[in-house]
Amino acid sequence: MREIHFDIIRQTVKELFLKANYIIGDDIIVKLKESVQTEESESGKVILEQIIKNNEIAKNERIAACQDTGLAVLFVKLGQEAKVVGGDFNEAINQAVREAYIEGYLRKSVVDDPLFDRKNTNDNTPAIIHLEIVPGDKIHFLVTPKGFGSENMSALKMLKPADGIEGVKEFIVETVKKAGPNPCPPIVVGVGIGGTVEKAALLAKKATLRRVGEHNKDPRYARLEKEVLEKINRLGIGPAGLGGRTTALAVNIEYFPTHIAGLPVVVNICCHAARHAEAEI
Repeated sequence: MREIHFDIIRQTVKELFLKANYIIGDDIIVKLKESVQTEESESGKVILEQIIKNNEIAKNERIAACQDTGLAVLFVKLGQEAKVVGGDFNEAINQAVREAYIEGYLRKSVVDDPLFDRKNTNDNTPAIIHLEIVPGDKIHFLVTPKGFGSENMSALKMLKPADGIEGVKEFIVETVKKAGPNPCPPIVVGVGIGGTVEKAALLAKKATLRRVGEHNKDPRYARLEKEVLEKINRLGIGPAGLGGRTTALAVNIEYFPTHIAGLPVVVNICCHAARHAEAEI
């Protein structure tokens, strides 16, 4: 049994949230630069260039790439041979988020009660933690500060199995069309297919964090990703919703076995930044 101290978890998660808010992934930057060359709209080109410049400033000055620094979401793989010592595991994560958002001058966007009081917690906690127990003695963290301009545009549909591939395509494209400029395009579209309502939603959220340019290992789903991306980019929404061919940078689909009577599909939209960071301890 390997012991991992509370403070190591706290410091690791803190650094991940600072990094995710300040530094956009190289895969996103590369795709944005490619899109400048292929975008047909002049205003679209200007917007893409401004996004790239904004990200450079954020990285160099260590300031938030976007004023909406999101709700802290973590996908954690906890090795069954690892033992957390020195404090509570969940509190280590929440303390990390607390320190990152206060010390890093990141906007605190969490309210304690979603319906009635809606009072700000003033430290961006609590975090949302998705925990998976895996073999080994390490802990892997994949974190994302999820902004709600894009989160609010997400959608769920319980399709019938008979709706098939065409039904899935139509739902994804229609969701993006309805979202329009609201999620700050160009966007990354995460899609979860199968499982149950909550499983499909988790698949979709995690799919937004896949590197742009990487496709589902199943060639059928990979083809579907490419086809839907082409359909979305023919909508004409474009960068910032002002018209153009670069509405989405990627469509990432994940799937899971489901019930014979069901075909759950969730679309989780992420703005162009697709902020995330990961580490293993």
